[in-house]
Amino acid sequence: MGKVTYSPGIEYVNGSLAKPKKENGHSHGDYLIGTHRTAATQNPNCTRLYIRKAGTYDRATEPSARELEVRARFTAVAGMVKARAKDLSKMAADQEAFNAQKDTAGGKTTMRAYLWKVCGQEYDAQG
Repeated sequence: MGKVTYSPGIEYVNGSLAKPKKENGHSHGDYLIGTHRTAATQNPNCTRLYIRKAGTYDRATEPSARELEVRARFTAVAGMVKARAKDLSKMAADQEAFNAQKDTAGGKTTMRAYLWKVCGQEYDAQG
């Protein structure tokens, strides 16, 4: 097993260190991924380095119709949430409604989650 040692001052790396570069329709290089184990263990070597081929994360199939619908809903609701969070005419009413439901069973505990719920219901009612 290889042991990974980074430059002084860098304890560990979590995530991608290098990604393939696409040029003229094909990839140059591979993925270089560093991980750091956080689970309790007796082994002092908790850093790993992995190399994955350039096409490893390419999608093998086209998105289904259902997936495209879900993506469209997510995009639309995200826009609605962003606009509603900035809408001063609805802010006071939303805050009151949020506070009334947050301590109930199944209530949303953050304002953003509450707005996602409300805007999602509005979107679903339109369709």
